[in-house]
Amino acid sequence: MEYRKTITLKDGRVCVLRNATEQDGEAVLNNFILTHEQTDNLLSYTDENDITAEEEGQFLKEKTESLTGVEILAEIDGVVAGLAGIDSMGRKYKIRHRADFGISVDKSYWGLGIGRALTEACIECAKRAGYEQIELNVIAENLRAVKMYEKAGFTEFGRNPRGFRSRLSGYQELIYMRMELR
Repeated sequence: MEYRKTITLKDGRVCVLRNATEQDGEAVLNNFILTHEQTDNLLSYTDENDITAEEEGQFLKEKTESLTGVEILAEIDGVVAGLAGIDSMGRKYKIRHRADFGISVDKSYWGLGIGRALTEACIECAKRAGYEQIELNVIAENLRAVKMYEKAGFTEFGRNPRGFRSRLSGYQELIYMRMELR
C-alpha cells in the first residue's frame, strides 16, 4: 500500500510521511533500537530483537507490496523520527476486518505532532485497505499517548492490569482501544 504526505511540524520543520522501503531497512532498524531504549512503553526490549538490516528491508518490501498492511516512517531532514504501521489481526474470516496498529517516535521529536500525524496516516490506510476496525494497546500510565489516541477517535474497550511485565517496574496495565472505521 502506497502512502506519502508532507506536513509542517509544530516547530516549523517539514516532515515527510512515507512508506518505509527496503532501502530503509538499516535506518528503520536503528530507529527501532533507539526508541525501544528510550522508553518502557513499547512491546519489546532491544535484546529480544535479532533481526538484521537485510531482514528488516525484506519485511518493509513486503509491506510496501501489501494490500492490507503498511509501515510508514516520519522523516525529517533525512532522519527517521518515527514509525507506525497497521496489519491484519489475522486471515480468518471472523477477525480479518480488524487492523492492529503500532507506533513509536524518537523521544527527541516528542511533542511536535509526529505521533498524531502517523496515527492519522495509519487510520487513512486502514480505511483504504477496507478494515472496519483498528485496534491498539497502550500502557495506562502513558497518559500523553492515551490522550492523543482519544483525540484521534479511539475509545477504550477494556483493560488488562497485568498486560505487560516490565523489567523496570513490574506489571503494567494495558488499555485496549479501538476505532470503528465503518
